[in-house]
Amino acid sequence: MASSAAPGEPPPEPHPEPRLSLRGLQSDLAGPFDFSLAAGACAAVSGASGSGKSLFLRMIADLDPNEGEVRLDGGSRAAMAAPDWRRQVPYVAAESGWWRDTVVEHFAPERLDQARALAARLGVGAAQVDGSVIRLSTGERQRLALVRALVLESPVLLLDEPTGPLDPVSVGQVEDLLRERLAAGASVLLVSHDPAQAVRLGAARYVMRDRHLAPAA
Repeated sequence: MASSAAPGEPPPEPHPEPRLSLRGLQSDLAGPFDFSLAAGACAAVSGASGSGKSLFLRMIADLDPNEGEVRLDGGSRAAMAAPDWRRQVPYVAAESGWWRDTVVEHFAPERLDQARALAARLGVGAAQVDGSVIRLSTGERQRLALVRALVLESPVLLLDEPTGPLDPVSVGQVEDLLRERLAAGASVLLVSHDPAQAVRLGAARYVMRDRHLAPAA
């Protein structure tokens, strides 16, 4: 197709591919979902308990059964092995899972220094990072679960109530890190019940009702 630019003018910029795009994502329990998120953009999803918010994130991460098209920077999820996809699009649950006794065992050795630095910025000290998981408070577990995702330096973060159990100071520390990642081009899709948080992160707001997604009014 010929360019629509006038003579002597540069051709128009091509429309950028969304960082994350969903087309017909659905399961027997939810959807279908059509959704896209640009690089460096944040979207916040709210909704009543049981409306399907966590299920939506888990479907994108390919942790729950689903069908439809999911693409990252134009590349199909179907072309990637599931572990590779989840490193590129990690999901941080509202209640994080821990499968080893100590915190450091959950980080690759080459990422441990970065993990310690990020944990310190979130108010989690060396004693917690080097200690056992069972001794962590709920808030420490939540912040360290976020660190597990952040050290991957992935292009998309799926965050399920990432600041739910945290005090206001810790909430601010988490949001500071998320704003840095957004400024660097990462995209964030989070479940949050706090409209003020969506505003602080510059997020587009959506609401989940009966397991269908719509822009918030």
